[in-house]
Amino acid sequence: MKNLLYIFIGVLVSFFLLHSCEMDEENITTQKPLTADETYYENLRYYKQTDHPICFGWYAGYANTSSPSMADHFTGLPDSMDIVSLWMGIPSGETWDEMQYIRKVKGTKVVLCSFTHMSDGEYPLTNEGMEEFAMYLVNKVMNNDLDGLDLDYEPEGDWLKDDQFTKFIQFIGQYLGPKSNSGKLLIVDFTSKTRPQAGCEPYVDYFVHQMYGTSSAYTIQQKFDEISSWCPPEKYVPAEWLGNYPDTGGVFFTEADGNKIDSWGNPIYSVIGMARWNPTQGRKGGFATYYFEYEYNTTRPANQSIGDKESTPIPYYSLRRGIQEQSPAIR
Repeated sequence: MKNLLYIFIGVLVSFFLLHSCEMDEENITTQKPLTADETYYENLRYYKQTDHPICFGWYAGYANTSSPSMADHFTGLPDSMDIVSLWMGIPSGETWDEMQYIRKVKGTKVVLCSFTHMSDGEYPLTNEGMEEFAMYLVNKVMNNDLDGLDLDYEPEGDWLKDDQFTKFIQFIGQYLGPKSNSGKLLIVDFTSKTRPQAGCEPYVDYFVHQMYGTSSAYTIQQKFDEISSWCPPEKYVPAEWLGNYPDTGGVFFTEADGNKIDSWGNPIYSVIGMARWNPTQGRKGGFATYYFEYEYNTTRPANQSIGDKESTPIPYYSLRRGIQEQSPAIR
């Protein structure tokens, strides 16, 4: 069964070629999402339910509701993407329907994204105010039947930090996350400057570390080592700001053994480098990207000017190939 699963992963991450149609009046080309038979989608949903390293991303393109580009539609996202974080709030109308489609048919989880700031005066800076803010977020997840909550922990002097943030997580953890038995995810994003405390760990499914512009496996390992005493490797997810590097998929990346080439002979950049990397302590939780929709119209891996060996471009190259590198198919 495991071998069949990995073979399936290889098939589905290769399932990317999109049909196009010509609009006569304006002579512009738009793309239609591919469809597949129910067996494919059953296998896809099964894969999403297995214990495997995830592909996670903050997504904003859906806010461009009139865009003809599949980069701006939930139905255009890579099928094998595990978790999408709603960077532009909860959608409505046809966009809501598209979001529900990828959840129900493709098994993709969609979570609410929120900053954790409380210093704007909306809630009192007390334990009671903290609980009121927490319940506002929990209710937003529950009332919209989302798959969980993604908290962006960048306090920058905000009251809700350190011990208060740990209390905040422990309170939310009654309703979301691994201790809640709700089936809903609780995710914490953080930077190297403002890391959550160890007391948060039992209540959180994934810790997504903003490692933007990181060029080596050595650096990622160093950063993970700093929290490895309390963070299990399978909860740790390094993230790259893909929107800053749509043409390459990140910064040029060197692996721990000095390797700089991916499985197809193309140079490794940081998104795929993070997907290939695992800490010395064990398997990581996955890899993540911010503003990944900017890479939809990539020329990779057909950009010979940066050393690519292949000639056919792949939409969402870093995400698709990253998933394959992270969970290689058995051929």
